Formats: sequence, structure tokens, C-alpha cells
Amino acid sequence: MERVKKIFWLIHLSVWVLFTLLAGLQLGSEGDAYWLSTTAGFIATCLYIFYSHFGLLTWYTGQRKDRGYWLRLAGIGLTGPLPFLLVHQKPFDSDYYLMHLVTTVPIFLFLSWLARVTETLVLNTIKKEQLEKQAVEAELHYLKSQINPHFLFNTLNNIHTLVYKQAPAAPEAVVQLASLMRYMIYESNAATVPLTREMDYLRDYVSLQQLRYKNSPVVDLQLDGAAESCYIAPLLFIHLLENAYKHSPARLAPGDLRVRVAVNEDTLTFCVQNPVAPPTANPLEEPGGIGLPNVRKRLALLYPGQHTLTIQNTGATFTVTLTIHGLHAPAHERQAHLLHH
Repeated sequence: MERVKKIFWLIHLSVWVLFTLLAGLQLGSEGDAYWLSTTAGFIATCLYIFYSHFGLLTWYTGQRKDRGYWLRLAGIGLTGPLPFLLVHQKPFDSDYYLMHLVTTVPIFLFLSWLARVTETLVLNTIKKEQLEKQAVEAELHYLKSQINPHFLFNTLNNIHTLVYKQAPAAPEAVVQLASLMRYMIYESNAATVPLTREMDYLRDYVSLQQLRYKNSPVVDLQLDGAAESCYIAPLLFIHLLENAYKHSPARLAPGDLRVRVAVNEDTLTFCVQNPVAPPTANPLEEPGGIGLPNVRKRLALLYPGQHTLTIQNTGATFTVTLTIHGLHAPAHERQAHLLHH
């Protein structure tokens, strides 16, 4: 905001310098012996009227124009030509005074009002966009933070069991948990991350979830396409994968959970499929849970008009497919799109 205000003052300075040069050239070309003092007096009058009214409008910004404002405005109008008479070398001339009172005063009162309104409009627009951006960032931060805490507690319990049994898998599980937490706490603060890093995060998550199962890996995860050149918003897929575990049967066969990630030019497709657990007598929530609304909100904020999210529930399987287009668009274009939606 301060930078914008400095730009406005530079514009003021540039315009006044240019205006002074033009006025001096015009008066000098007319052969007036007093053109220098006439120019100085004229510019002094313009500056006095302009910035007196400009300051008065700044003082009354956001306030109702009361009697005090109109009295001060009248004072500025009546005393407007005085700087000219003080600086100009000719004796007092009532015609000059009346001429400036009739022409110069209303013109520069209007110009100062126009400048104040323009600056206020621009500053308010920038302030509004900054507030909207802060609100969006706060919303995204909140949504990113909604990772299921039960997963962390369960993982720590599983690792504790491995350590107690002195299982060879215990050190690797600790490393995977550390990598997962480092990504969630530090690396996910970036606006976008490489898809390869997001996939490493999902693999760590899958490996830690696998501690619950004694059989072969229950997740079949495959990545196709040039993932190295693809960047996405962090922690975008974890809720979908988390729901797949949550709403699957307690016992899973190898490969029951299918995760497919495909990159085709600037389009990314993420698909997760899981078997649906048998309905209980008092189901707490439908398949999909609270994770899907979370994902929908983040997608609407991050990729407006650039994504599709389809859900298919056959009764036996639950499939969620997310497609994101235009991933190679410059970051500043996505930010501008975000602000205006």
C-alpha cells in the first residue's frame, strides 16, 4: 500500500513539473516582461487551491461533508488567488483577482476532487483485493490443516508395536513418518509442489497405513506420464486416499485400493477406487465423508474453471476421479484468476 502511495506522489510531481514548464513556455512566448513572476504566481495559486482542497478531502474521507467542510471550502475559494498576488510583481489588480477567482479556482477545485476520488478508489480496490487474498489464503491454510489426526495416533501406536517387537520395519516406518510430517508442516506451505514430491508423500502415507495389514500391499498405486514437469497444489489428493481407506472393509485383499495418476500434457487425472464396506445398522456418514467437501472447496479456490470431480458409487465400489486442466499456466495468471473469483 505504501508503495502505491509513493507512486501517486511521483505522478503528482511529474504532472506539476510538466504543467509548470508548459505554463512558463506559454507565458514566455507572449513577450510579457513579467512572465517569470506571472508563471510563479500562477503555479503557486494552482498548488494552493489544489492541495488545500486535496488535504481537506483527505481529512473528510469516509465522513459526511458537514458545515465545517463547506466553510473551509469557501475559504479556499476566496483566498485562492492570493498566492498569485503575493508572488506577482505587478501592483494589485482587481481584474486579475476576479479572473483567477472565476476561472482558476473552480477548475483546480474540481481537479483536486478528481485526484482524491481516483486515489481513494484505487487504494480501496487494492485493499479489498489484499483482504480477499488474505481470506483465501486463510481458508486454504485451514483446509490443508484438516488432515485426520487419528491417522497420526494410529501410526504412532503401530510404530510403538514394531519397536516393542524389535521388528526390522520399525526404523523405516519412523523415517517415513518423519518425511510425511516434514512435507505436511514445511514443504506444503508453497503454492505448488512437484507432482513427484506429492506422490512420494502419498507413498509414505500408504506405507504407514500398510502397517495395519498383515498381507501384501492393499494399495495398487501407478503413475503414468511426465510427472517431473507437473506442479500442483500440495495435499490435494490425501483426503481422497484417506476416504478410500476409511470407507473400505476392515479386511482388504492385495490391490483392493486402486490409485491411478496420469499426466497428459497440461492435464492431470487422479483416480482412486475402493470397495465399499457393508452398511452398518447406524451409519455415521455416507461414503466420501467430510473429505470430499474439503477437496471441493480447495479446488474451487485453487483451480476455478479448470477441474472436474466425478464420483461413481456402484454399491460395490466407490470411485472418485479428479481431472485438472491448464497446469502449465503461469502462477501469476492463476493468482489473478483466484482473486477475481
